[in-house]
Amino acid sequence: MTTEEKVFLLAILKREEGEGLRDILTMLENSRVFTMKEGKRLLKSLRSEGYIREGELTIKGEAAAKAAEEEFRL
Repeated sequence: MTTEEKVFLLAILKREEGEGLRDILTMLENSRVFTMKEGKRLLKSLRSEGYIREGELTIKGEAAAKAAEEEFRL
C-alpha cells in the first residue's frame, strides 16, 4: 500500500461530520498529497480492493487506516 493510499484512508477515518469523499479528495489535493486525477484513481482502486464501500470505510479499510495511524505516529 502506498503512502498516498494510507493518507487517504486515514483522512476518511478522521473526517468531520458531514464531510464526503469529494471533500477529502479536495482537502488532500489542496495539501498537495496528490492531484485530483490521482486521487480519483486511488479512490477507484481502494473501492475495488474492498477498503471503501458506499462512501464509508469497510472493516478492512478501517483496520488499514488504524495501522497507518500507528505507523505515522512513530
